Amino acid sequence: MILHFARIAVSPQLLPFATVNVAAGFPSPAADDLEDTIDPIAWIVRHESAIFWWRVSGDSLEAEGIMDGDLIAVDRAGKKRLGRIVLAVVDGAVTLKKLARREGVYFLDPRSHGDRYAPIKVTESTEIWGVVAGVVRRLPVE
Repeated sequence: MILHFARIAVSPQLLPFATVNVAAGFPSPAADDLEDTIDPIAWIVRHESAIFWWRVSGDSLEAEGIMDGDLIAVDRAGKKRLGRIVLAVVDGAVTLKKLARREGVYFLDPRSHGDRYAPIKVTESTEIWGVVAGVVRRLPVE
């Protein structure tokens, strides 16, 4: 399978950034000023010429914090190691799974709840196309 892409130039987008961490547990005193800026895309992207953006379809990686509809940055130059979330081409289909090994055999692990999705054995025809470098999610505001 050959994947075709169009490269889109992205200009840096500097946004206000508070240098004080926000507590997700017990509240902490609020900071009055935003002290810095951040380019969120540059923060995710490590190898600019090797990043491709994909939209996630499906729920097999919810346990890993990747939800249906999320945007993921896939790094073709990223290190393909055990435990990383990878984009792979299996029998001509593109899939997103966690790279795992059991009893010396490599698998693409869906990390789903229960047994809804079976792990996929990595074979010689499996292409590990890239690794997930970051996830972007838009939360509902209604």
